[in-house]
Amino acid sequence: MSGQPQGGSPPQHSLAFRVMRLCRPSFQAQDAVLRLLDPVDLLAPEDLLDDPTLPLDLLFDDATGPDAPAANGDFTFRDRFQIRGPVDAMSLSGLLVLPQSFGNIYLGETFSSYISVNNSSKFEARDVIIKAEIQTERQRILLLDTSKSSVESIRSGGRYDFIVEHDVKELGPHTLVCTALYNDGDSERKYLPQFFKFVVSNPLSVKTKVRTVKDNTLLEACIENHTKSNLYMDQVEFEPAQQWIATRLEVDEHTSETNSKTRGLFKPPILVTAGGGIYNYLYLLKSTVESGRVRVDSSSILGKFQITWRTNLGEPGRLQTQQIYGSPIVHKDIDLHILDVPSIIVLERPFLVHLSLKNQTERTLGPFEVFTSPGISSEEKVAMVNGIQKLVLPPVEAFDSNIIELNMIATRLGVQKISGVTVFDVREKKVYDPLPDVEIFVDRA
Repeated sequence: MSGQPQGGSPPQHSLAFRVMRLCRPSFQAQDAVLRLLDPVDLLAPEDLLDDPTLPLDLLFDDATGPDAPAANGDFTFRDRFQIRGPVDAMSLSGLLVLPQSFGNIYLGETFSSYISVNNSSKFEARDVIIKAEIQTERQRILLLDTSKSSVESIRSGGRYDFIVEHDVKELGPHTLVCTALYNDGDSERKYLPQFFKFVVSNPLSVKTKVRTVKDNTLLEACIENHTKSNLYMDQVEFEPAQQWIATRLEVDEHTSETNSKTRGLFKPPILVTAGGGIYNYLYLLKSTVESGRVRVDSSSILGKFQITWRTNLGEPGRLQTQQIYGSPIVHKDIDLHILDVPSIIVLERPFLVHLSLKNQTERTLGPFEVFTSPGISSEEKVAMVNGIQKLVLPPVEAFDSNIIELNMIATRLGVQKISGVTVFDVREKKVYDPLPDVEIFVDRA
């Protein structure tokens, strides 16, 4: 297969480049109506069937079997439509087809090319300096340069062959630039450039969703196949940032102990079907910072994916995603939350609510005042502080916490809410966010 150059070489040049992409062949499937090719056709002459003395065992695998034609029968092409094996039902000819062009080239693959410098003139080309490089929109990558050890000569009718490889890491248009500097038969120094263009496409896309549930972060990744070939995922690994630990969550398939041991030695690839097939991965992320300590790095970077795959015939590919970002991490100076609420709350009878006030900074905070602030709406509060309306608390040391007992009373039956519990730092004159509403059930005695 020869790549087509963009602009042919001038006739006066002795040399010319021929480029062939090195990749695995493919199977050629044919419709049953058109499946007339038989391996015998590649070797037999056109007038083979016109010979009346032709032995039948040359035309049939088993001329003595029950399906063999009669001795005086005519051999026709209708026998080729009989399904004799599974391959016949798949419409595969049994032959491999070499690519006739560069074909589809995808990000993450290795572009390998066989390049031949041919001398089609009657003269010898001497002191040949050959260069091959890949040119993209951002850079030029040198693949071969014989400047320090030039090819001494390429005789008339001869050629000089070499192979270049390039890991494709950019999308968009690429140009394989091949140049030759040589002396022709008149000892004139000539320069030959040839260009072979191709476009690199994205084989797959990775779409992510991030959800935060309390102290846990869930990362969902959806991989979609954009190629015309099935992709077999050898590895989809999430590399978390320094402050995270990632665990993949998988469905329990209840496999046997033997299968579990086998899977530990050999992990079967995951199939993502051609033309838009998808597969979802789910990861649980936990912070590596000790509980109660402020994170030094408050970056929202979660990490990145390393993905490797193979196609139907084993062509490898590898991609690394960009950094994945989660929601910005917000650090509060204090954490106020409810430890305990009585399961039975009687109407108009006092009950205790136990709260925890935690200092999450590296300095001492306080003293504090705890009270219930009036709501935004004009509705009357149902759960109120019973007694002194402001509870005064001493300062709280760094990373320490205090337990608060709040005496309250409910004035209405049914499902009600404890709302508006607020903390005020007396020294810094700072009001912190109120405690989230807590539902309670108030019953009769």
